[in-house]
Amino acid sequence: MRAAIAAQQLLGPAVLVVLTAILGTAVSASNQTYFIDALVKVAIVVALYVFIGNSGVLSFGHISFVALGAWAAGVLSVPVSEKPAIMPNLAHWLAHRTVGNLTSLLLAAIVGGVCALLVGVPLMRLSGLAAGIATFGVLEITHNLLRYEEKIGPGLNTFSSVPETTGLRQAALGALVVVVIAFVYARSRFGRLLRATREDDAAARAVGASVYRQRLMAFAISGLLAGLAGGLYVHLLPLNTESLYLDLTFITLAMLVVGGATSLWGAVVGALAVSALDSYLAVAENGTSLFGWHIDLPAGTRVIVVGVLMALVLILRPSGITGGREFRLWPRPA
Repeated sequence: MRAAIAAQQLLGPAVLVVLTAILGTAVSASNQTYFIDALVKVAIVVALYVFIGNSGVLSFGHISFVALGAWAAGVLSVPVSEKPAIMPNLAHWLAHRTVGNLTSLLLAAIVGGVCALLVGVPLMRLSGLAAGIATFGVLEITHNLLRYEEKIGPGLNTFSSVPETTGLRQAALGALVVVVIAFVYARSRFGRLLRATREDDAAARAVGASVYRQRLMAFAISGLLAGLAGGLYVHLLPLNTESLYLDLTFITLAMLVVGGATSLWGAVVGALAVSALDSYLAVAENGTSLFGWHIDLPAGTRVIVVGVLMALVLILRPSGITGGREFRLWPRPA
């Protein structure tokens, strides 16, 4: 029975990812980008869920690890012959090395995980507001480091010449890998211990659970998955430091909150639902039609709508549209 319930909990999110990829093949090439972007957002939001959902500690800094993963994959996959033109001040050991697509994704994940581990060593002793502010500080430091330090990237310029290898297949496979790792971690002893600290910190300590150790492990795993998602992202779109900063932080946290922060099912549902809404509003800001009505929304409407949606969910259904529950085909027997 436990195996059947576990299979259901993984099946729901995996099927949603696969269906999104299949639907993406049925649209025009110009619209496929929205589906690929949604799948990459699934990977980012699930990475957030691994730490935030299981620990109950809000982090504003996880996009730092997405950015570091994107920078690692981007710098290392640009052909050596093109690096002097777009990154003339790049450090020698980066300027003369180029790796393939899969290697760049692996290195992006490693960079994200290692950086999260190093950052987490001092920060995981914090909780509540202090932890949120500290992780936001990490985001600011990372943003400014990547923005102005031209020895490790293009600085203020947009990444160019990065091979655009993140298509529907790679985005779907990447999202599935992240979903499976998140599921395995949540079902593991470590995931259960971390959720125990979320529900009752004192009781968890009383039975010997180390809150610090469990949070640090989840933070590192979450950073690793975020780095992988960043690698997928930079192989999809030409990015700059602003693309991996406050806007992405806001939209991905909104996805997690709207879907339900405490479940893998909620993370995937929220990512896809808000991605669909955000993509439609982006199109509507440039003018579109719906049931014969012409719609031309002012710029910035999608940010306002997503913000209002997140506020409504927090007020009316704090556990998200999934109620913070995992996917089930049939209810738990009484």
